[in-house]
Amino acid sequence: MSKTHASTEDRYEPGSYEIRIKGHLDKRWAAWFEGLTITLEDNGDTLLTGPVIDQAALHGLLKKVRDLGMPLVSVSPVEPSPSTTLPLRGLRGTGQADASDVKS
Repeated sequence: MSKTHASTEDRYEPGSYEIRIKGHLDKRWAAWFEGLTITLEDNGDTLLTGPVIDQAALHGLLKKVRDLGMPLVSVSPVEPSPSTTLPLRGLRGTGQADASDVKS
């Protein structure tokens, strides 16, 4: 019998990400994305930027975007800035967004 060992190359390193969604996210959702910076772009997109501690946390953030019903434009790793050195501490909230939450 041979033993299979997980390669260290397969392990996730914490990092910072920029998640771009179509439409402007209302301010009341800021607590739902605790630990991330929310930037409303002039082109109508919203940028969620900040630290993500592991793949499970990243998938949790993407589920929240899905639950908002706002189209996901992109997910990109970014170089961390000094203001994004704290880890994301949990994913709170279970609210659902409706059409009134999205500004066209």
